[in-house]
Amino acid sequence: MQLGRVIGHATSTVKHPSMAGLRLMVIQPLNATREAEGDPLLVPDKLGAGVGSVVLMNSDGKAAREFVGNEKTPVRWYVIGIVDE
Repeated sequence: MQLGRVIGHATSTVKHPSMAGLRLMVIQPLNATREAEGDPLLVPDKLGAGVGSVVLMNSDGKAAREFVGNEKTPVRWYVIGIVDE
């Protein structure tokens, strides 16, 4: 699991069918002191996080496939929670 801050969202006219209906968020991973660490990630979100929200992401491949309901999905990261600040 990894903390991240939503810094934007992405719009895609063509994407894998397993991602239909998912909102794609651009998320900056954060370290333990909530400072930016690494490159931003494109992460699907079903919870409704907004720009500026701190979220909890997971990178478990099996759980990601269950999250989108497709065994062939390219999704690796996904939002599993919104941090209440």
